[in-house]
Amino acid sequence: MGSTVAQEVKEIIDKSPFLSEMLIRDIASYSNLAQEIRPKIEVKLNRSVNPPAIIMALRRYAEELKAESGSKKKLSMNYELSMKTNIFDVNLQRNEQSLKILNRLYDNVQLEKGDFLNVSLGTFEMSIAISDKYTDTLKDLIKGETVLNEFRDLVAINIAFSGNFVETPGLVYLAVRKLAMENINVIEILSTMNVLTFVIERSESMIAYEVLQSFLEDTTA
Repeated sequence: MGSTVAQEVKEIIDKSPFLSEMLIRDIASYSNLAQEIRPKIEVKLNRSVNPPAIIMALRRYAEELKAESGSKKKLSMNYELSMKTNIFDVNLQRNEQSLKILNRLYDNVQLEKGDFLNVSLGTFEMSIAISDKYTDTLKDLIKGETVLNEFRDLVAINIAFSGNFVETPGLVYLAVRKLAMENINVIEILSTMNVLTFVIERSESMIAYEVLQSFLEDTTA
């Protein structure tokens, strides 16, 4: 049995969190969206499809998404939202010498006084996010290393959960989707068992804080 217009519409929407969000929030133009996705549907079905059929499928699936969204139970989880300003972030090529820098770096940073430091190690790269008062110290330590990217004047928004949020499927995805919907660029995503941190540019920090606050209020009980 061949595919239907409704099935193809559902597949297209499910592949795009942005379209799903627009349908749930009722801010999409069904007519414009139908025209946009019509060529993809016609290719998949190998036949011509009338726009009204696509519009009807979009309306029906939008109602399903709204009902599903409204029926979801809130997570029983407490949280605390905080912001750390003045962060410097640098991305380096990982090698034996760059790893030796870390011990010297930890000796310089006063974590007990609230200074910020996070190190992420990848297979070929390493990222260091640090309070910007240590920028000169870090730059001296990485002299001669291959610097891939560096960012100044960043902000770290921390969400400290009362429970183990990493065992809650989709929570990080939903938070990132909310930020993406507001066109907020995330420089770094950091996490421990109970804390989720987004490192972003200062210019976007206030709206990002409000977006995450609203998301958490809607998601947690």
